[in-house]
Amino acid sequence: MPRDTPYLKVADALRARIRAGDWAVGDKLPSRARIAEEYGVGQSVAQRAMERLIIEGILEGRTGSGTYVRRARVRRRMVRSRQREQHGKSPFASAMKELDHEADWECTSTARVPASEDIAERLAIEPGDLCVVTDYEFLADGLPVQLAKSWEPMAITDGTPVLLPEMGPLGKLGVVERMRSIDVNIATGIELPRPARATREQANLLGISVGDLVIEIERTYFDRDGRPVETANITVPDIRWEIAYEIRVDQPDS
Repeated sequence: MPRDTPYLKVADALRARIRAGDWAVGDKLPSRARIAEEYGVGQSVAQRAMERLIIEGILEGRTGSGTYVRRARVRRRMVRSRQREQHGKSPFASAMKELDHEADWECTSTARVPASEDIAERLAIEPGDLCVVTDYEFLADGLPVQLAKSWEPMAITDGTPVLLPEMGPLGKLGVVERMRSIDVNIATGIELPRPARATREQANLLGISVGDLVIEIERTYFDRDGRPVETANITVPDIRWEIAYEIRVDQPDS
C-alpha cells in the first residue's frame, strides 16, 4: 500500500515519536481530535492511524479511558511436533517444560452433545451423532497460554474408562495415550492454522484485548485406517507466542 495514504503517514509519524521517547510505555496519547488537528487530517484518518498501531501492538485502547502506549511484546516460540505426542505425557506439558514453565490446565467436559454439521464433517460422522466436548484453558506458571475445544465421537469411547478426557487413570496424558489404551491407534494428524481476531470471550480468558491477533489451529487426529477420532480448535495469542512446526526427516538405513 502506498505510504502517501494519509492514515499511514500519520501512523508512521506517531510510531516515530513513540520510538523517539515522546511517549513512554503507559503514557496516554492525545485525543483523536487533537491528533487530527495536529496533522491536518480528519478524525476518521486519525482513528485509522491509531487502530493501525493497535494492530501492530504499539498502542492499546482502554474502554472509556483512551489510547495508551503498550508494553513491548515478549513472544516465545511454541514448537508443535508429532513426536511430543509419544512422550507418555501431555504434549502441552512437554512443550512448556522445555521452556522452563510449569504447565497446568483447567477443563470442562460434556457428554452426549450432538455434532454440528461442520464438526460431523471433520469427524466423518452424521450431524447429530453424539460427542464428548471438552473446553480447555491451558496455563504456564499460572498464566493463560492457549484455549482449546475438542470433540470426540461417543461411538468410539462410550463405555470405556477414557470417555471423559481428563478423568480416569489416563487423565491428562493426551488423546494419543488415551486412545491407545482402548486399542485405537492414532497414526496421523492434520493441523490447519489460520489468523483470526480475538473475540470478547477469548480475550477475557487469555488476558488480551478484543480484536488482538490470534492463531486458530484446526486439528484432527486419524487412526491407522484413516478414521477421524478427535478434532479440536486451538487458540493461541499471537502477541505472546509464535507457532513453529518441527518436521522429522527419517534417515536411510546405514
